[in-house]
Formats: sequence, C-alpha cells, structure tokens
Amino acid sequence: MWIVAGAVTFCSAWLRVGRDVAGFLAALIPPSVWLIVHAAAAATGGWLSRDLFIAIWYLTSHVGVILWAASVPEHSVPPPPRRARKGAP
Repeated sequence: MWIVAGAVTFCSAWLRVGRDVAGFLAALIPPSVWLIVHAAAAATGGWLSRDLFIAIWYLTSHVGVILWAASVPEHSVPPPPRRARKGAP
C-alpha cells in the first residue's frame, strides 16, 4: 500500500496544475488507515491515551496537512514572453 501510494503521489507531482488530484488522494490513504486503526483501538479499550494521541497526531500532522496542501490554489507558470522580431517597432 505504501509503495503504490507513494508511486502515484510521486508521478502526480510532475503533472500539470489541476491534474494532480490522484496524487493527493493516494497520499491520504496510508495515514488515514493508521488514523482509523488507532482511533478504533482507542475506542475499543486499547491503550487509550497512547492510541488517542497517535490518532490525533495522524489527523493533524498528516491528513490535515495533506488536505490543506490540496486546498491551496495553484497557479501555472506563464510561458516566457515572446521576443520581438527584428525590424518590428
């Protein structure tokens, strides 16, 4: 799972602006799985304080940051200006 998600994320980083949605979705999968696992462990009576802390950690530092990065507006770099031809005013 980690390798496939990382490969999709890496390949999506080289796509044009707006076409990298698959990369953000793939980047969300591994930390979301760990978030759910630790939240479920805390809810079912595992090591409550440890699992709850780790679930909150994944929610804020991993999933939250990826969602924030996905929501930041991107702008394409404009093409370089054309040089004037010789003899043109």
